[in-house]
Amino acid sequence: MSLFEQIERNAIESAQPLAARMRPTTLDEFVGQQHFLGPGQLLRRLIDADRVGSAIFYGPPGTGKTTLAQLLASETKRAFRQLSATMHGVKDLREILHEAREQLATGGPATLLFVDEIHRFNKSQQDALLADVEQGIVTLVGATTSNPFFAVNSALVSRSQVFQFEPLSTDEVMCLLRRAISDQERGLGNVDMQIGNDALEFLAETCDGDARRALNTLEVAVLSTPQRPVPLTKTLLQQSAARQLILYDDEDAHYDSISALIKSIRGSDPDAGIYWLARMLEGGEDVRFLCRRLMILASEDVGNADPQALPLAVACSQACEFVGLPECQLILAQTVTYLACAPKSNASTVAIGEAKRDLRDGRVQPVPRHLRDSHYASASELGHGTGYQYSHNEDDAVAAQSYLGIEREYYRPVDRGFESELLQRLEAIRRKLRSGASTLPTE
Repeated sequence: MSLFEQIERNAIESAQPLAARMRPTTLDEFVGQQHFLGPGQLLRRLIDADRVGSAIFYGPPGTGKTTLAQLLASETKRAFRQLSATMHGVKDLREILHEAREQLATGGPATLLFVDEIHRFNKSQQDALLADVEQGIVTLVGATTSNPFFAVNSALVSRSQVFQFEPLSTDEVMCLLRRAISDQERGLGNVDMQIGNDALEFLAETCDGDARRALNTLEVAVLSTPQRPVPLTKTLLQQSAARQLILYDDEDAHYDSISALIKSIRGSDPDAGIYWLARMLEGGEDVRFLCRRLMILASEDVGNADPQALPLAVACSQACEFVGLPECQLILAQTVTYLACAPKSNASTVAIGEAKRDLRDGRVQPVPRHLRDSHYASASELGHGTGYQYSHNEDDAVAAQSYLGIEREYYRPVDRGFESELLQRLEAIRRKLRSGASTLPTE
């Protein structure tokens, strides 16, 4: 490299953000995603065997998707080309694909095409990739923050290996921060700093596993402080960080968060329930959607173990309509904590499921004659209502007769909460019902 080229390169690199300058240049420098990139894991084995095919990198921002795509091209000796689905169209895509074919035809290296935000390509744009991916003209690596099984064409997904990126752990972010602080060529190693013991740990814990955010915050803190040495404290980093944004702009975040909320309440953990409720509210979730799901949960997971759960959930929904945000978050919080602490039973849920399965898989039971409608003139000629026993004529309001015509037990109360009382009551009721079940005709 000539002196002029070196000067030009240094000028470009000095203008780049710290996160861009600190991108790993080898796989050994790459931090995170060890579940598929660690020794013996799938992607590492494919790299070692030089069998890397098209892939889709799916995960949150700042977890290394773009960087790993560049490293794959370097490791496999492929030409790296990059497109952004938000900035480029089919014309740009076809130009790169044509160039890749020409390059292969003249004995040049194969091309690794990295498409950032691939889910933002429409169907026809994604379809334009299929033939060249199928023929091996390009190795496609698409990056997306949305679930590719919903956001990317199934034909493209079937031709690709999907790798899910996870947020970096606190230790992994700490590793990257220390590297940036000590690196004198690309990082901040030439800056005199006094690093507080808890400062980096605070930054690593509050960046949500986003390495880019952590490095950008570190750079802002250092460059915005004229004092030397820079007092790199927790307070300085707090002041330098952008306001925390809740990632809640796609269907994955919506469905994953409500799944976590429901499962936390079902699991009787009010603290986790409150956290997921807060996350959804901060992300702008529709309050009506939350109320609907809480009403469903009150019946599905609490049921008769606490009969007050459903009325409370309904009252919550009505109160939220009257009050609105932000105050209705108090009502939602009360409901979530009550439902989480309530005794749990899915006996009613199981009962309706089993009854519907019997209807689908077996013979549909006729209504027993004594239960059929008898309020019209000719009903008695058909025997409808004959032999019916009016329950309130019995001392305990339970008549010994069959109401189904066959013996089935769908509702099995659990021995928790109010259902434990229902369980004892129902055992006595069923004994009496069965004692008279065979005395009446069913046809």
